[in-house]
Amino acid sequence: MCNRARRLGEPETIIERFGAGWITERPRDNRFDPQELRPKGRAYVIREQDGARGLDVMAWDVLGGAAAWPMTNVRNLALSQWKALAAKPEQRCLIPLTEFCEWTPEKHDLGDGKPAIKGEMWFQVTDQPMFAIAGFWQHTKEGQGFAMATCDANELVAPIHSKAMITILHPDDHERWLTGSYADVVDLQKPYPADRMTVRGPVFPTRGK
Repeated sequence: MCNRARRLGEPETIIERFGAGWITERPRDNRFDPQELRPKGRAYVIREQDGARGLDVMAWDVLGGAAAWPMTNVRNLALSQWKALAAKPEQRCLIPLTEFCEWTPEKHDLGDGKPAIKGEMWFQVTDQPMFAIAGFWQHTKEGQGFAMATCDANELVAPIHSKAMITILHPDDHERWLTGSYADVVDLQKPYPADRMTVRGPVFPTRGK
């Protein structure tokens, strides 16, 4: 399951790409790293407020620490907890990314005398250098948190992670995701075409490439 992703570039690129202005103050502390997305870390998201589309900052955990593990991905939208979010356009968001990671199923012996480890496989979208993931957000005791919607894996992702992949939206579907009905949300929860994606790896950043 995707628990690692990147959004390279300046926030102004997001504003230009998605037509979203700021609806929150941009964090300026040293712990904020919006280019590397990890569970519980803060990231840029796009949502609508008062009829305008804006750029916000939220933590990647839609339950805000209320569970044993960060809730970063949501699959079954028929569950009452998630249906309640999915049915409300104001609780939907877009998460801008430039690539996302899945780990190899098998571990690799790097020949360095250390235990074998899994490699990172990084996926990009060829027709969208910066793409949007379908997501949901809500207020939590720790502040605003979001999760990415997942769907069936396509032919490129399935050999690495057969269970699911994150839901990449076509640009023409951004508006529908943010403002449409619950039926629209369910209809958009589908894999992106594999022939419009590439993958590189495995890479082992903790041991050198």
